[in-house]
Amino acid sequence: TAEADDVPVGGAQPLHVRPGGYPGRHQQLQGTPAPAAARPDPAPPTAPLVISPIVRRLARERGLDLAALHGTGPGGVIRRADVEAASAAPAATLAAVPDAPAAHVGLAPAGDGDVVIPLTGIRKVIADKLSRSRREIPEVTIWVDVDATGLLATRAAINAATPETPVSILALLARICLSGLRRYPQLNAHVDTEGQRIVQSAGVHLGIAAQTDRGLVVPVLRDAQRLTTRELAAALAETTAAARAGALPPARLTGGTFTLNNYGVFGVDGSTPIINHPEAALLGVGRIVDKPWVVDGQLAVRKVTQLSLTFDHRVCDGGVAGGFLRHVADCVEQPALLVANV
Repeated sequence: TAEADDVPVGGAQPLHVRPGGYPGRHQQLQGTPAPAAARPDPAPPTAPLVISPIVRRLARERGLDLAALHGTGPGGVIRRADVEAASAAPAATLAAVPDAPAAHVGLAPAGDGDVVIPLTGIRKVIADKLSRSRREIPEVTIWVDVDATGLLATRAAINAATPETPVSILALLARICLSGLRRYPQLNAHVDTEGQRIVQSAGVHLGIAAQTDRGLVVPVLRDAQRLTTRELAAALAETTAAARAGALPPARLTGGTFTLNNYGVFGVDGSTPIINHPEAALLGVGRIVDKPWVVDGQLAVRKVTQLSLTFDHRVCDGGVAGGFLRHVADCVEQPALLVANV
């Protein structure tokens, strides 16, 4: 198969005519000039005799000018061996093709009315981090629809009892995540590629994805497992407000081990979010809406949301990820299950 690209397809010969005459035509007698009207126009330069696209690609990759090569195949066809021999020859045989600026290859120039936004500052930091995550992490996303009616009722009961210190749905979801990470610590980890090891963190440094005027940031609640649900609610409110005001120091925006992302605030049901590198997992929550739901064999209208878990497949397999997401879903549907893990 190594020489298959040297043979013309179907055994057909090349259609180009080599210089040196036209076989089959009457030759003009030597010394007798042809009439001016009968003289053929000078033949244009012949194109390189190349049949195989593989040979063309190989020459292009090696910077060779096919027109400067001598073919050794049937009828002067340029073969792979000819390209390989030429690429080993002195550099003078290489085609002088100027390199185009890599950053602009395939891009149309900015026209009148286009808005050009330099990729700098926090936008560049976000772009670099998300690109690195996609480049390095083999991520998988799984999801499940859940009935959040019980969770909303639990929040209402808590806030009715102590209205001076209200608890948000996000705080309850954070508490549920902490319960799940206690049961499935494989997801509270990161992969150390240089050391070729997986590091499971002793504490949960919970990241909260927050949209701000400056872009997406992920402030971190360190050792969130040590906080009560009310303390979680207060810390979340203070942290997200400071993030939107741009008042958080860089140390508060790094070092997370697991992220909670409430993209339901944008009015969407689901997402396949990108993991906050170097973390190993992220739980996403969609909007809570009224939907028909079967309860005890009867159709009812319930408060339904979609939960998604995006995880690094290097730290665990589907059984662990599915177990975590199912635990979270069960706690959302039956908040009383949290009591057994607090």
